[in-house]
Amino acid sequence: MKYTTVLLAAAATVSAHSTWQELWVGTEDKAGTCVRTVKDNSPVTSLTSPDMFCGRGPAASSGVCEVAAGGSLTVEMHAQPNSRSCSQPAIGGNHYGPVLIYMAKVADAKTATTGSFFKVAEDGYTGTTASWGTEILNANCGKRAFTVPKNIASGDYLVRAEAIALHAGANNPQPY
Repeated sequence: MKYTTVLLAAAATVSAHSTWQELWVGTEDKAGTCVRTVKDNSPVTSLTSPDMFCGRGPAASSGVCEVAAGGSLTVEMHAQPNSRSCSQPAIGGNHYGPVLIYMAKVADAKTATTGSFFKVAEDGYTGTTASWGTEILNANCGKRAFTVPKNIASGDYLVRAEAIALHAGANNPQPY
């Protein structure tokens, strides 16, 4: 069985003031052990900034997590760093938009600062329930599960979760 080492690269945060901060492997909560948490929930405003890779001032990860190809991962987002409360929306206000998850093969998941990401999951707008990915995220206490591709090569990968608020218009998307 192929195993992949993953590290959640916390995506950029913006004025919705939310942050990706936890990773689950299958049903096991890794409690931030393989997550590069960002220093706060403030925005990254430039889509070309190096901060788009792992967020603003990410802390070093204390480790990496292993998952089998075809295994399940869940990323978890909350409005405040180190808060996992489900009593508040994961992303509040009128910050509606898609939720996307990417992976990038890297030489070392703990230290990588560049990589070529490929999309592995997305929740856009669903006309069936008239919901955006961010609304679905809120309904699931900030959690978004996805399956690691079955044909993925063994090695180290970063996982980047991104929600994009569209409330500021087409010319000013806010990825976080």
